[in-house]
Amino acid sequence: MVHTFDPAGKEAVAGKWAWFVALGVLLIMCGGIAFGNLFMATVGSVYYIGAIMLVGGLLNLAHAFQVRGWESIVYWVLSGACYAAAGLFAFINPVLASSVLTFLMAVALIVAGCSRLWVGFKLRPLAGWGWIVIGGLVTLVAGLVIAGGWPVNSLWILGLFLAVDLVMQGLALIAFGVLAKG
Repeated sequence: MVHTFDPAGKEAVAGKWAWFVALGVLLIMCGGIAFGNLFMATVGSVYYIGAIMLVGGLLNLAHAFQVRGWESIVYWVLSGACYAAAGLFAFINPVLASSVLTFLMAVALIVAGCSRLWVGFKLRPLAGWGWIVIGGLVTLVAGLVIAGGWPVNSLWILGLFLAVDLVMQGLALIAFGVLAKG
């Protein structure tokens, strides 16, 4: 079933096209700043992840005292303590935390790439299966390149991913805003 966008919603978006373009420009500028200092962008990413983990851990700890039954309390306390400890670790030693996160990202990309290759070859009789294989190969190679440069690349790889993401989102919002203007 194909969903169409409500015409009234389209007009509302078209009326705000400049906001999309302005946000896109702002994101590209932030991406440029991140490109200018990949180390600081990496540290910023680690602090962001650490803050999320710390808040999540504290919420789990608070939740632990709301549940009934000893087994549930132990689970929530351990879960919250691990999250909070990881969040604090990210603030105490962001360089080491970036190394751990970069390694986990490399492993995740390698596993995802292998999975996509496997699925792509399983889809071989269908049209377009090669695109799945190519996507899996790119993901696998990215994971291997990151793993091959680890731990030295831990100082800049997360910042690079953040910078690229900011610029790509900025470009997408500018294109959307200009095209939504109609």
